[in-house]
Amino acid sequence: MAIAVMFGNVLALVFTIVFARKLGQTGYGSLSALISTYIILMVSGAAVQTTVAREVSAATAAGDPKAGAGVRRWLESLMLVLFAVAAISVLGRHVLAAIIGVKDVPWGAAGTLPSGCLWLMLSIERGALQGFHRYRMVGASWVMEAIARLAFALVLVGAGAGVTGAFLATPLSLAAMGLVLLIPLARLLPHTTRGAHPLGELFVRAGAPVAALALVAWMQDGNVIIVKHIATGRQAGSYAAAAVAAKAIMWVAVGLSLYLVPEVARRARLREHPTGVLTSTLGLIALVGVPMVLVYAAAGRTILRIAFGHKFVGASGALPWLGLALCLLACTYVAVQYHLALHRWRFVGVLAVAAIAQPVVLVVIGAHLTPIALGLLGVNGALGVTMVALALRAAPALPATEETEGEFEPVLTQVE
Repeated sequence: MAIAVMFGNVLALVFTIVFARKLGQTGYGSLSALISTYIILMVSGAAVQTTVAREVSAATAAGDPKAGAGVRRWLESLMLVLFAVAAISVLGRHVLAAIIGVKDVPWGAAGTLPSGCLWLMLSIERGALQGFHRYRMVGASWVMEAIARLAFALVLVGAGAGVTGAFLATPLSLAAMGLVLLIPLARLLPHTTRGAHPLGELFVRAGAPVAALALVAWMQDGNVIIVKHIATGRQAGSYAAAAVAAKAIMWVAVGLSLYLVPEVARRARLREHPTGVLTSTLGLIALVGVPMVLVYAAAGRTILRIAFGHKFVGASGALPWLGLALCLLACTYVAVQYHLALHRWRFVGVLAVAAIAQPVVLVVIGAHLTPIALGLLGVNGALGVTMVALALRAAPALPATEETEGEFEPVLTQVE
């Protein structure tokens, strides 16, 4: 699954390179704004996927014949929401375009909110499949979605749809993948929806994952925004290129977490200690991350020149430190998913402190790329050690009754 997610992100990078050339600077600037809006909307879907995977996996491990009963109900509710959001987006496309800053492509802006709804639906499907331990199917869906997105975009842009066509490939690929996954998922889901939680309750239960993953997203990408404010344009561009290269390890962490969450929930339900899954996952992060950092230290300048061009090699000195900082953030991400799989939420305070500390540290350092990378390494290092230590210290204590199932506080002893 880690390989599948990484390959999907490689295809996303291919998408970026292809359409940066096809659309030109101005066109690609508008496409980037639309994609950035969509990425913000993706946070809730990722959080809901974690919640669904955790609950379906726990119910499956307990032998509950109604495991996944709520999935049908949630998808049906979201289908109604999708139609309403699509209508509102079409009618208010010019307002959306103005807010996003892409007044020249209002129909592209109209596709952002429906894309968020489709991503949420697909995330619920993937979460349910994770809960049923259909990992290969989930991994394959990441690759197939990326391929479909690239194919749809090439067709639409080739037909003259420009930026709008390039972006609308996203909701089209999400819809296609959602229909494909619905077929095997329908065979696994119970036919009854009796006793299923309503959609609103699902979002309430996903509150901690939404907050946690939003903070991790800020820790991952916020430094690029900060550097853009405190450094020159050329420095910011070089730093952004190095940051893209350093984030490769995060793709591995995301893929491994797709396995970690349901497996931890299953072991906890069976009263088995789940820390072995965490330590194994962290070991795999190290297995990939250490060689990556060494390569960046030995050939960082060459890598940036080949991938982005000679104008972007100014951050080559910062690249290995950024790579190490992102390796530590990958460990944080895995620890966050581990906490979420066990219904913990108090760790969010630790993330919030780090999220506040990061911009303060970088602003104090100023416009010096290698010191900035070292500052980021310090913040991510402290955060990673704290999050992993909290994860390893907590002792599972599963609920004894159905009444307490699903609640954050009673599910596990809160050592934090």
